[in-house]
Amino acid sequence: MTSPAQRAAPTSVPPREPLRLQVLAALAQHRIATTTQLRSMLRPAGTRQLMSRVLNKLRSDAFADSTVLPNANRSRTHAWYLTPEGARLTRDLPALRGRPPYPITSATAASLKSTHTLTVVRAHLAFAADARRLGHEHGPWDWTPEVSHSIGEGERVMADAVMHYTVTGPDHRQKLRAFIEVDRTTMSSERLAVKLIEYARLFQYEAQPVGRRRTSTAGPAWLRWYPVFPRVLFILTGASRTRLDNRISDLQAMVAQHPLVAHLAREVRLGAAILEDIENHGPAQAVWIPLTGGTPQPWTDL
Repeated sequence: MTSPAQRAAPTSVPPREPLRLQVLAALAQHRIATTTQLRSMLRPAGTRQLMSRVLNKLRSDAFADSTVLPNANRSRTHAWYLTPEGARLTRDLPALRGRPPYPITSATAASLKSTHTLTVVRAHLAFAADARRLGHEHGPWDWTPEVSHSIGEGERVMADAVMHYTVTGPDHRQKLRAFIEVDRTTMSSERLAVKLIEYARLFQYEAQPVGRRRTSTAGPAWLRWYPVFPRVLFILTGASRTRLDNRISDLQAMVAQHPLVAHLAREVRLGAAILEDIENHGPAQAVWIPLTGGTPQPWTDL
């Protein structure tokens, strides 16, 4: 679990950093990733052999290890994670300065978390590939998994990731942020839609110092970390298109029927897309369904 106050990190690894250190930092940041995902993230123009050599050396040095993922076609896909020694080493890496890592450090934990965590990495890589194509800015350190915020009464909302993305043009730069929710159809549709209520509570939540009377000037707690409230983007996968479309409809129904969520939707951009669509066409294409209704749009135009 990552505290938002610990997210101050460079937007990219300096070129002078050896690939070995970049891999360690990426595993600390993203918890677990396959060889192919790490290559796409750090060396999209490089070879698989280069990444494999680095990973195997990290394993021989006891800084990283891997688990073999079950695969229908019987090919061996390795998912990599840091060992406890590797996690200790990353605490002093520049890319993670000020934000201690919460890595997966055992084969058992890796096997339990790999499916969801690797799906979250897939979503990040779709945005990263789009940013490279469009000349925008979005790198490995612009995607922070498992960000938690208090919403009062001892409860918290946990985003699968917070995304930072900079749209660049000839004469402008636009910084965008989004809470990312990745749904693999492993929970009920109603439980998924309840996440919108949690974000609506975060939007209104005002933290008060203990022992002090409530004031009208405190302001919402999220202003401590964001200049504007981030978009909320749901990315769905793991079922037929009909079933995924129905889940998006249930999200739209929550926006229409719940007063707190309806208020959130008047102030914050809310959208949903199917993971395979953003991978095949790119997140910047009109594949996002506005949760307030309407035709598909790019995520930047919601």
